Amino acid sequence: MTQSTLLRPASSSLIHLSRGSAGPFASPAAPRQPGHTGSATGSVALVGAGPGDPELLTLKAARRIAEADVIVYDQLVGEGILDLARPDARRIYAGKKAGRHALPQDEINLLLVELARQGLRVVRLKGGDPFIFGRGGEEMQALIASGIACEVVPGVTAAAGMAASTGIPLTHRDHAQTVVFATGHLKEGSVDLDWDALARPHQTIVIYMGLGALDIICRELVAHGLWRTTPAAVVHAATTPQQRIVTSTLMSLPFEVRAAKLQTPSLIIVGTVVELHPLLTQAAEQAAALAL
Repeated sequence: MTQSTLLRPASSSLIHLSRGSAGPFASPAAPRQPGHTGSATGSVALVGAGPGDPELLTLKAARRIAEADVIVYDQLVGEGILDLARPDARRIYAGKKAGRHALPQDEINLLLVELARQGLRVVRLKGGDPFIFGRGGEEMQALIASGIACEVVPGVTAAAGMAASTGIPLTHRDHAQTVVFATGHLKEGSVDLDWDALARPHQTIVIYMGLGALDIICRELVAHGLWRTTPAAVVHAATTPQQRIVTSTLMSLPFEVRAAKLQTPSLIIVGTVVELHPLLTQAAEQAAALAL
């Protein structure tokens, strides 16, 4: 029997709901009218929308979107995913781009609480996975502190989608026994990362939200021990039709990315696994040639 965990405030115990059972996240027999959950307080599902390709959305995420009365969604939600919502579902944009936030995070937290207190089923829809640089942990804390039932639905994180769509494996016995995810944009706006931990051999580094600091990242990784010739790449809009990739070395990557005019959203990948990228491209070209 499939089960999901419903998170409650610390004062109450965890409740386990099986599919079809009663509760704020149970699948209804028929669509409900907005504002009617059968209880005074609604619920919030923090849902990962995956890396961009709508076919990588999980079945559970699709179900939660279809059930929602309100969807509070981010900039990086893939095209077509919102089409899964009910026609009468309210949509609220709360996206973030570099230096431009539709709503500050504190206001998003309050909005989720207020919507749930109206008795609504709310989906907080985020690109990738809510708990991997998605601020889902902060929102979960705010909801539980306010007594709101909260569920987390994981999604395919951008790094995993990028690995599949570019043929750059995150781990490989001949290249990397460790993979590290880091953010290139800290809460206070700095890029003061643990460079010694990142600049280690035999590991893959994937940096989210780091394009604006690419020069600093490449320089610091070299300064802390990686070779200037270490393979590195930037991938824009991984898994979508707009995907573009620039592969180079730490020494040259910033110049080549500027020349290619790559924009956000982009991931930075560092490590010898980047050398394997051409294999997938060659295989796809061979398959296309055989299909002619």
